[in-house]
Amino acid sequence: MGEDDTRPLVQLLVEQIEFADVIILNKTDAVSADQLVIVKKLVRALNSDAQIIESSFSKVELGQIMGTGRFDFAKAEEHPLWAKELYGFADHVPESDEYNIDSFVYRARRPFDPEKLYAFFNEAWPNVVRAKGFFWLATRPNLTGEVSQAGSLVRHQAIGTWWASVPREQWQQSDSLTSYIEKVWDPAFGDRRQEIVFIGIGMDHAAITKRLDTCLTDALAGPEQPIIHARTDLTDPFPAWG
Repeated sequence: MGEDDTRPLVQLLVEQIEFADVIILNKTDAVSADQLVIVKKLVRALNSDAQIIESSFSKVELGQIMGTGRFDFAKAEEHPLWAKELYGFADHVPESDEYNIDSFVYRARRPFDPEKLYAFFNEAWPNVVRAKGFFWLATRPNLTGEVSQAGSLVRHQAIGTWWASVPREQWQQSDSLTSYIEKVWDPAFGDRRQEIVFIGIGMDHAAITKRLDTCLTDALAGPEQPIIHARTDLTDPFPAWG
């Protein structure tokens, strides 16, 4: 993507798999049947819609990968299973069900204690293949945090501000925005929320949920809701967000 692209290799590879409409599994002759099943599970956990082609020595019919007419940019943006789960594709039944891949969305309204959440981000997440979503910290109530996990790599950064922290006269005037805000608005917290999707193979949903629940804390409410002040009594080990 250019010199400014600082994504690590694992994230780049994962995002390419998520965006693809055809995925070739080459050298299938070099692995056992059980190993091939695991590879398919991992690919399906990242992309539930792409056509998977198995090959050896890269022998693939050109008609399967050239001029297929399969690619659609708008649809490709919806390929990732995490996007389907996070943005409410309730009626979607992915082919990944065949591979016992499961997913769930962790949701909460209260803020995270930054020290506790930072510790969670640096722990092992057994059987989690991919995770992505948004969060807010009690010490940074105006900023929207994003977490993105692929394999053993977990990245986090700020991606903007919550609408609750923007004066209403500065809100964009559009029906779609109004509809979105009404859907996610909470009287106490506005649109601030914890919303992280986890995708994996044999995950312990209850354990992950319980662990994240222990990271929640209380917000410092202002005189008028949903105004929230930053808590200064908590340790915040996260790096500075621009």
